[in-house]
Amino acid sequence: MTGRLVHTGQVVVDLVLAVPALPPPGGDVLASSTNLLPGGGFNVMAAAARSGARVLYAGSHGTGGFGDLARAALAAEGVEVAHEPTSELDTGVVVALVDATGERTFATGTGAEGRLRTLDDVHPAGDDIVYVTGYSLLHSANRAALLTWLPRLPGSTVLFDPGPLVAEIDANTLRAMLSTVDVLSCNAREAAVLGDLPPVTVVRDGANGCRVHDHGRVTDVPGFPVDVVDTNGAGDTHCGVLAAELLRGSTLLDAAVRATAAAALSVTRRGPATAPVRTEIDKLVEARK
Repeated sequence: MTGRLVHTGQVVVDLVLAVPALPPPGGDVLASSTNLLPGGGFNVMAAAARSGARVLYAGSHGTGGFGDLARAALAAEGVEVAHEPTSELDTGVVVALVDATGERTFATGTGAEGRLRTLDDVHPAGDDIVYVTGYSLLHSANRAALLTWLPRLPGSTVLFDPGPLVAEIDANTLRAMLSTVDVLSCNAREAAVLGDLPPVTVVRDGANGCRVHDHGRVTDVPGFPVDVVDTNGAGDTHCGVLAAELLRGSTLLDAAVRATAAAALSVTRRGPATAPVRTEIDKLVEARK
Protein backbone atom coordinates (compact mmCIF):
# COMPACT_ATOMS: atom_id res chain seq x y z
CA MET A 1 0.00 0.00 0.00
CA THR A 2 1.62 3.23 -1.16
CA GLY A 3 -1.14 5.83 -1.55
CA ARG A 4 -3.27 7.56 1.04
CA LEU A 5 -6.95 8.20 1.55
CA VAL A 6 -7.38 11.98 1.37
CA HIS A 7 -10.71 12.77 3.00
CA THR A 8 -12.24 16.12 2.02
CA GLY A 9 -15.45 15.80 4.06
CA GLN A 10 -16.53 16.98 7.47
CA VAL A 11 -15.75 15.73 10.96
CA VAL A 12 -18.35 16.78 13.51
CA VAL A 13 -19.09 15.89 17.11
CA ASP A 14 -22.19 13.81 17.81
CA LEU A 15 -24.11 14.49 21.02
CA VAL A 16 -26.20 11.33 21.34
CA LEU A 17 -29.02 11.22 23.90
CA ALA A 18 -31.16 8.14 24.54
CA VAL A 19 -34.70 9.30 25.34
CA PRO A 20 -37.96 7.44 25.97
CA ALA A 21 -39.69 9.52 23.29
CA LEU A 22 -39.26 12.87 21.55
CA PRO A 23 -40.38 15.80 23.72
CA PRO A 24 -43.53 17.68 22.72
CA PRO A 25 -43.12 21.27 21.46
CA GLY A 26 -41.91 23.34 24.38
CA GLY A 27 -41.48 20.23 26.52
CA ASP A 28 -38.58 18.26 27.96
CA VAL A 29 -37.61 14.65 28.56
CA LEU A 30 -34.89 13.05 30.66
CA ALA A 31 -32.22 11.14 28.73
CA SER A 32 -31.16 7.77 30.06
CA SER A 33 -27.67 8.18 28.59
CA THR A 34 -25.55 10.89 26.99
CA ASN A 35 -22.50 10.42 24.79
CA LEU A 36 -20.26 12.93 23.07
CA LEU A 37 -18.49 11.23 20.15
CA PRO A 38 -16.60 12.13 16.96
CA GLY A 39 -18.83 11.61 13.94
CA GLY A 40 -19.47 12.50 10.32
CA GLY A 41 -16.43 11.86 8.17
CA PHE A 42 -14.52 10.48 11.15
CA ASN A 43 -16.28 7.13 10.71
CA VAL A 44 -14.98 6.64 7.16
CA MET A 45 -11.44 7.59 8.11
CA ALA A 46 -11.40 5.34 11.18
CA ALA A 47 -12.60 2.40 9.07
CA ALA A 48 -9.88 2.95 6.47
CA ALA A 49 -7.16 3.40 9.08
CA ARG A 50 -8.16 0.21 10.91
CA SER A 51 -7.71 -1.66 7.62
CA GLY A 52 -4.17 -0.33 7.30
CA ALA A 53 -4.60 2.76 5.12
CA ARG A 54 -2.70 5.98 5.61
CA VAL A 55 -5.30 8.72 5.96
CA LEU A 56 -5.16 12.51 5.62
CA TYR A 57 -8.04 14.69 6.77
CA ALA A 58 -8.22 17.63 4.37
CA GLY A 59 -11.40 19.19 5.79
CA SER A 60 -11.78 22.10 8.18
CA HIS A 61 -11.90 21.87 11.97
CA GLY A 62 -12.41 24.45 14.65
CA THR A 63 -10.84 25.98 17.72
CA GLY A 64 -12.61 24.96 20.91
CA GLY A 65 -13.74 21.94 22.88
CA PHE A 66 -15.42 20.17 19.98
CA GLY A 67 -12.45 20.73 17.69
CA ASP A 68 -10.11 19.41 20.37
CA LEU A 69 -12.24 16.28 20.73
CA ALA A 70 -12.28 15.71 16.96
CA ARG A 71 -8.51 16.13 16.60
CA ALA A 72 -7.81 13.82 19.53
CA ALA A 73 -10.00 11.12 17.97
CA LEU A 74 -8.28 11.50 14.59
CA ALA A 75 -4.85 11.30 16.23
CA ALA A 76 -5.86 8.15 18.12
CA GLU A 77 -6.63 6.48 14.76
CA GLY A 78 -3.34 7.68 13.24
CA VAL A 79 -5.04 10.14 10.88
CA GLU A 80 -3.00 13.14 9.79
CA VAL A 81 -4.58 16.61 9.59
CA ALA A 82 -3.86 18.90 6.63
CA HIS A 83 -5.01 22.26 8.00
CA GLU A 84 -4.55 24.31 11.14
CA PRO A 85 -7.75 24.90 13.16
CA THR A 86 -10.05 27.69 12.00
CA SER A 87 -9.48 30.36 14.61
CA GLU A 88 -12.91 32.00 14.72
CA LEU A 89 -15.11 28.88 14.91
CA ASP A 90 -15.42 25.60 16.75
CA THR A 91 -16.21 22.30 15.07
CA GLY A 92 -19.96 21.73 14.61
CA VAL A 93 -22.17 19.45 16.65
CA VAL A 94 -25.01 17.10 15.74
CA VAL A 95 -27.61 16.42 18.42
CA ALA A 96 -29.06 12.95 17.96
CA LEU A 97 -32.13 11.92 19.95
CA VAL A 98 -32.55 8.15 19.98
CA ASP A 99 -35.98 7.05 21.18
CA ALA A 100 -37.07 3.74 22.69
CA THR A 101 -37.76 2.25 19.24
CA GLY A 102 -34.26 3.08 18.02
CA GLU A 103 -35.49 5.87 15.75
CA ARG A 104 -32.97 8.70 15.44
CA THR A 105 -33.85 12.39 15.11
CA PHE A 106 -31.11 14.87 14.32
CA ALA A 107 -30.43 18.59 14.64
CA THR A 108 -27.17 19.86 13.14
CA GLY A 109 -25.24 22.96 14.10
CA THR A 110 -22.65 23.64 11.39
CA GLY A 111 -19.27 24.93 12.50
CA ALA A 112 -15.81 25.26 10.99
CA GLU A 113 -16.20 22.00 9.02
CA GLY A 114 -18.76 23.74 6.78
CA ARG A 115 -16.50 26.66 5.91
CA LEU A 116 -13.58 25.16 4.02
CA ARG A 117 -11.87 28.08 2.28
CA THR A 118 -9.43 26.30 -0.02
CA LEU A 119 -7.80 22.98 -0.85
CA ASP A 120 -4.95 24.54 -2.80
CA ASP A 121 -2.47 23.60 -0.06
CA VAL A 122 -3.45 19.90 -0.27
CA HIS A 123 -1.47 18.02 -2.93
CA PRO A 124 -2.62 14.41 -3.47
CA ALA A 125 -0.35 12.07 -5.40
CA GLY A 126 -1.41 9.99 -8.37
CA ASP A 127 -1.73 6.86 -6.23
CA ASP A 128 -3.95 8.51 -3.60
CA ILE A 129 -7.71 8.10 -3.30
CA VAL A 130 -9.58 11.36 -2.75
CA TYR A 131 -12.85 10.87 -0.88
CA VAL A 132 -15.69 13.34 -1.45
CA THR A 133 -19.04 13.30 0.35
CA GLY A 134 -22.26 14.83 -0.92
CA TYR A 135 -22.55 16.74 2.34
CA SER A 136 -19.64 18.92 1.18
CA LEU A 137 -21.66 20.00 -1.85
CA LEU A 138 -24.38 21.42 0.41
CA HIS A 139 -21.98 23.92 2.01
CA SER A 140 -21.26 26.82 -0.36
CA ALA A 141 -17.65 27.32 0.74
CA ASN A 142 -16.78 23.62 0.64
CA ARG A 143 -18.51 23.20 -2.72
CA ALA A 144 -16.57 26.05 -4.31
CA ALA A 145 -13.25 24.79 -2.92
CA LEU A 146 -13.88 21.24 -4.18
CA LEU A 147 -15.14 22.04 -7.66
CA THR A 148 -12.16 24.26 -8.44
CA TRP A 149 -9.65 21.78 -6.96
CA LEU A 150 -10.83 18.37 -8.18
CA PRO A 151 -10.25 18.94 -11.92
CA ARG A 152 -6.60 19.77 -11.18
CA LEU A 153 -5.76 16.49 -9.44
CA PRO A 154 -2.76 14.58 -10.86
CA GLY A 155 -4.59 11.36 -11.70
CA SER A 156 -5.73 10.58 -8.15
CA THR A 157 -8.74 8.27 -7.88
CA VAL A 158 -11.86 10.20 -6.82
CA LEU A 159 -14.27 8.20 -4.65
CA PHE A 160 -17.66 9.87 -4.22
CA ASP A 161 -20.30 8.99 -1.62
CA PRO A 162 -23.35 11.20 -2.35
CA GLY A 163 -25.00 10.55 1.03
CA PRO A 164 -28.64 10.60 2.09
CA LEU A 165 -29.21 14.24 1.08
CA VAL A 166 -28.28 13.61 -2.57
CA ALA A 167 -31.67 14.91 -3.73
CA GLU A 168 -30.84 18.28 -2.14
CA ILE A 169 -27.73 18.78 -4.27
CA ASP A 170 -28.16 21.25 -7.14
CA ALA A 171 -28.34 19.41 -10.49
CA ASN A 172 -25.52 21.44 -12.07
CA THR A 173 -23.31 20.89 -9.04
CA LEU A 174 -24.00 17.16 -9.08
CA ARG A 175 -23.26 16.98 -12.81
CA ALA A 176 -19.93 18.78 -12.31
CA MET A 177 -19.05 16.47 -9.43
CA LEU A 178 -19.89 13.27 -11.30
CA SER A 179 -17.67 14.37 -14.21
CA THR A 180 -14.66 13.99 -11.88
CA VAL A 181 -15.67 10.68 -10.24
CA ASP A 182 -13.76 7.42 -10.75
CA VAL A 183 -15.65 5.28 -8.20
CA LEU A 184 -19.14 5.92 -6.84
CA SER A 185 -20.21 4.31 -3.56
CA CYS A 186 -23.85 4.76 -2.56
CA ASN A 187 -26.83 2.90 -1.14
CA ALA A 188 -29.77 1.61 -3.15
CA ARG A 189 -32.00 4.61 -2.42
CA GLU A 190 -29.30 7.06 -3.44
CA ALA A 191 -28.68 5.08 -6.64
CA ALA A 192 -32.36 5.39 -7.51
CA VAL A 193 -32.20 9.16 -7.01
CA LEU A 194 -29.10 9.47 -9.20
CA GLY A 195 -30.50 7.37 -12.04
CA ASP A 196 -27.59 7.00 -14.48
CA LEU A 197 -24.58 5.69 -12.57
CA PRO A 198 -20.90 6.06 -13.44
CA PRO A 199 -19.19 3.02 -15.04
CA VAL A 200 -17.60 2.03 -11.72
CA THR A 201 -20.18 1.99 -8.94
CA VAL A 202 -20.75 0.03 -5.74
CA VAL A 203 -24.37 0.05 -4.56
CA ARG A 204 -24.80 -0.92 -0.91
CA ASP A 205 -28.00 -2.73 0.03
CA GLY A 206 -27.89 -3.28 3.78
CA ALA A 207 -28.08 -6.90 4.93
CA ASN A 208 -28.31 -8.02 1.29
CA GLY A 209 -24.70 -6.96 0.66
CA CYS A 210 -23.87 -4.84 -2.36
CA ARG A 211 -23.88 -4.80 -6.15
CA VAL A 212 -20.68 -4.00 -8.05
CA HIS A 213 -20.92 -2.30 -11.44
CA ASP A 214 -17.60 -2.39 -13.29
CA HIS A 215 -17.75 -1.10 -16.88
CA GLY A 216 -20.88 -3.01 -17.78
CA ARG A 217 -20.25 -6.11 -15.67
CA VAL A 218 -22.57 -6.40 -12.67
CA THR A 219 -21.77 -8.72 -9.75
CA ASP A 220 -23.80 -9.26 -6.58
CA VAL A 221 -21.84 -9.55 -3.33
CA PRO A 222 -24.08 -11.27 -0.75
CA GLY A 223 -24.20 -9.98 2.80
CA PHE A 224 -22.73 -11.78 5.80
CA PRO A 225 -25.41 -12.98 8.26
CA VAL A 226 -24.86 -11.42 11.70
CA ASP A 227 -26.88 -10.48 14.77
CA VAL A 228 -27.65 -6.80 14.25
CA VAL A 229 -27.32 -4.46 17.23
CA ASP A 230 -26.91 -1.00 15.66
CA THR A 231 -26.77 -0.13 11.95
CA ASN A 232 -25.44 3.39 12.53
CA GLY A 233 -22.22 3.93 10.56
CA ALA A 234 -22.38 0.72 8.49
CA GLY A 235 -22.26 2.62 5.19
CA ASP A 236 -19.28 4.66 6.38
CA THR A 237 -17.47 1.47 7.37
CA HIS A 238 -18.18 -0.03 3.95
CA CYS A 239 -16.86 3.03 2.15
CA GLY A 240 -13.73 3.37 4.28
CA VAL A 241 -12.73 -0.28 3.94
CA LEU A 242 -13.48 -0.22 0.20
CA ALA A 243 -11.01 2.66 -0.13
CA ALA A 244 -8.39 0.94 2.02
CA GLU A 245 -8.57 -2.24 -0.07
CA LEU A 246 -8.34 -0.35 -3.35
CA LEU A 247 -5.24 1.40 -2.00
CA ARG A 248 -3.83 -2.02 -1.20
CA GLY A 249 -4.20 -2.99 -4.86
CA SER A 250 -7.26 -5.24 -4.56
CA THR A 251 -9.70 -5.56 -7.43
CA LEU A 252 -12.95 -3.65 -7.08
CA LEU A 253 -14.82 -6.92 -6.48
CA ASP A 254 -12.42 -8.18 -3.81
CA ALA A 255 -12.48 -4.78 -2.12
CA ALA A 256 -16.29 -4.84 -2.10
CA VAL A 257 -16.33 -8.30 -0.49
CA ARG A 258 -14.12 -7.13 2.37
CA ALA A 259 -16.06 -3.87 2.71
CA THR A 260 -19.28 -5.86 3.00
CA ALA A 261 -17.77 -8.10 5.68
CA ALA A 262 -16.55 -5.04 7.59
CA ALA A 263 -19.99 -3.42 7.44
CA ALA A 264 -21.55 -6.64 8.76
CA LEU A 265 -19.16 -6.70 11.70
CA SER A 266 -19.81 -3.03 12.44
CA VAL A 267 -23.55 -3.54 12.96
CA THR A 268 -22.88 -6.06 15.73
CA ARG A 269 -21.60 -3.20 17.93
CA ARG A 270 -23.18 -0.05 19.30
CA GLY A 271 -21.99 3.35 18.15
CA PRO A 272 -21.12 5.02 14.86
CA ALA A 273 -17.36 4.37 14.66
CA THR A 274 -17.52 0.59 15.05
CA ALA A 275 -15.38 -0.52 12.11
CA PRO A 276 -13.40 -3.72 12.71
CA VAL A 277 -9.66 -4.13 12.32
CA ARG A 278 -8.22 -6.03 9.37
CA THR A 279 -7.73 -9.36 11.16
CA GLU A 280 -11.42 -9.45 12.13
CA ILE A 281 -12.39 -8.97 8.48
CA ASP A 282 -9.95 -11.72 7.46
CA LYS A 283 -11.65 -14.16 9.82
CA LEU A 284 -15.18 -13.45 8.56
CA VAL A 285 -14.20 -13.61 4.89
CA GLU A 286 -12.26 -16.85 5.38
CA ALA A 287 -15.19 -18.42 7.21
CA ARG A 288 -17.36 -18.10 4.11
CA LYS A 289 -14.87 -19.75 1.73
